[in-house]
Amino acid sequence: MVWEDWWAWIAFGLVLAILELLAPGFVFVGFALGAVATGLVLWTDLFPAAWMDGSFARHLLVFAVLSVGFWVLVRALLGVRGGQVKTFDRDINED
Repeated sequence: MVWEDWWAWIAFGLVLAILELLAPGFVFVGFALGAVATGLVLWTDLFPAAWMDGSFARHLLVFAVLSVGFWVLVRALLGVRGGQVKTFDRDINED
């Protein structure tokens, strides 16, 4: 199956990164980084070969864990804080 190849995960991550350009609000960026990281894990054999080879469910598990981690990291670094509402203290028209 093609999803067992490392390059397929990286290509999927690039497609998700392109979708991120079309969708506002950091929707796909965590998933894109997770897919690229999953491809790099498969390419570098970071996990033992017996654990990662031949199991699409295990690849999806690694993808899900990495995607959630990257999504939380991106939201913490770039997200709006303080109740998710942007407030203004002064009006530029009142001077």
